[in-house]
Amino acid sequence: MPLNDNVVAVILGGGAGSRLFPLTRERSKPAVPLGGKYRLIDVPVSNCINSNITQIFVLTQYNSASLNRHISQTYRFSSFSSGFVEILAAEQRKDSPDWFQGTADAVRQILPHLRGWQIKNLLILSGDHLYRMDYRKFLQRHVETNADVTISVLPANQADAEGFGLLKTDGDGKIVEFSEKPKGDALEAMRVDTTRFGLTAEEASKKPFLASMGIYIFDYEKLKELLAADESAVDFGGQIIPDAIKNCNVQAHLFDDYWEDIGTIRAFYEANLDLAAPLPQFNFFDAESPIYTRSRYLPPSKLHNCDVDNSMVSEGCIMNGVYARNSIIGLRSRLDPGTRIESSIVMGSDYFESIEDMKANIERGVPHIGIGTNSIVRRAIIDKNVRIGRDVKLLNQSGQENFDDPEGCYFIRDGIIIVPKNGRIVDGTEV
Repeated sequence: MPLNDNVVAVILGGGAGSRLFPLTRERSKPAVPLGGKYRLIDVPVSNCINSNITQIFVLTQYNSASLNRHISQTYRFSSFSSGFVEILAAEQRKDSPDWFQGTADAVRQILPHLRGWQIKNLLILSGDHLYRMDYRKFLQRHVETNADVTISVLPANQADAEGFGLLKTDGDGKIVEFSEKPKGDALEAMRVDTTRFGLTAEEASKKPFLASMGIYIFDYEKLKELLAADESAVDFGGQIIPDAIKNCNVQAHLFDDYWEDIGTIRAFYEANLDLAAPLPQFNFFDAESPIYTRSRYLPPSKLHNCDVDNSMVSEGCIMNGVYARNSIIGLRSRLDPGTRIESSIVMGSDYFESIEDMKANIERGVPHIGIGTNSIVRRAIIDKNVRIGRDVKLLNQSGQENFDDPEGCYFIRDGIIIVPKNGRIVDGTEV
């Protein structure tokens, strides 16, 4: 029997996503656009498909309409296949009156929907990570060690380590200690010799910690036992995993490739811009393990008299006399003459405006969707369907780290300007 038979994947949609606000003001974290044409949810779903795991549930709770629409329009398997990607939204029942209270509680609450699936192993993933993994290798480690739980881990440096769950293993890779986001002396106590996991002495000195990626494989029957043992335990990292280590065979699986938790505006911004680098850490140009997304059947982009370098330009764009450096230009972006885009993410638009629409915009004094003539955008994230007028300067000239415009036209997080979805910046605005 193939390793991935009787395996079901559950992708956690996450909470309110407050650290990614305002990108999550109208959508859940997994629905946030990525790389000009994708969404974050496409990464774990594609990893599953490329690993021949095609029975996939996505758990949602907050602002899920956009995610639901994307899933339903994108992932449609053959009628001769048993594969599916299905949304399971938080629901209130007589035996479970509360919304999801945490990662473990979310899985606990959807267990009734998994009855009858003859599940052997449950793969639990996050919907806001950027990485490429063959889960079959992960599953092989789980099966070969006869594990109750297997956790995917990666080496971490001290600066990053305190933001993760850290663990220690014995000589066979069995996890013997786990500490959730330790600080100070507790952090120092979690140092390990990572040369045992294949790192060179130099690499190990820089990354002396093993961090949990928040990706798990559970033996399904054991998972049900763990969730039933203490119904007040609502999180995997802080509660279920430490308890499992005491009583179960919990193994570590080392992941030695690029992985990024897209949980903050800065992480989102830096991970996106790295995609446009000559040698990005995450490469979409991988024919053997593609990242799937919705086919939109858009025309090729048109560029007239443009100067574009170290940038990615998506389909359906119209760019005229544009200067762009180190930027992501999303679907259906319209950039007018004299526009300068520097170290920015322009997410584009959900639809094209017709000539009649643009004439009506002029009569009403409203900018069309896109960026107007002679505007400059630097170190910014321009969300979808944004209207930026002429001679606008989005530069954060005062150097503010964090700021909320009183009228909600823009926000600044970590020095990065964000114009929210459907936002409007009028002619001549300077920030």
